[in-house]
Amino acid sequence: MRLFSYVVARDFGFAPNPFGGVCTLATCKPEIRARAAVGDWVVGLAGARDRKTPGLVYVMRVDEILTYDSYWTDSRYQYKKPSRTGSIKQLFGDNIYHRSSPTSNWQQSDSHHSFANGCPNPRNIANDTQSLGVLVGRRFAYWGHEAIDIPQKFLDHDGGTLVIQRGYRSNFPQEYIRDFTNWFEDLDVQGYLASPFTWERARSSWAR
Repeated sequence: MRLFSYVVARDFGFAPNPFGGVCTLATCKPEIRARAAVGDWVVGLAGARDRKTPGLVYVMRVDEILTYDSYWTDSRYQYKKPSRTGSIKQLFGDNIYHRSSPTSNWQQSDSHHSFANGCPNPRNIANDTQSLGVLVGRRFAYWGHEAIDIPQKFLDHDGGTLVIQRGYRSNFPQEYIRDFTNWFEDLDVQGYLASPFTWERARSSWAR
């Protein structure tokens, strides 16, 4: 079992997408999506622009891993496809990639990762599709703008810490992972608990 920690630099409810009772990481962080396995844990930390002190935006256990094409066609996740005319949650849907054949180019839906006019954004396509994995978590807690403090013992646990500024961290010993997951389970929290940091700012700063 592995634990991955990283900073959610832009918390829009897109990556991760914590809506509909399932948390998904389908875009950004291709290295984590490529390396994580079922049973691993992913921890998203608040960025410095959102919180002065380290905090947890979300914690997710990886319960399923899909490819982009299987995510696109899976009847369970059609609600995660973005819609410009739907709710704010639908606006930030992360089910955005598919191909007509295994060798064809990626199609990107009009979404948070496309251009403002709805056209595909090649830079985001290239970054996202470095990994075809979509991480799906049914055991998760998403605190969003109400990110909670990280206990001191996980800021300095025999020299190990969840905190990282860039990239990601996954070199945690098993004792650290067990202590962290036990602490999380003891919280007895589940699901979407508060809106993303960005939603609490003026809507004009992110709406198109």
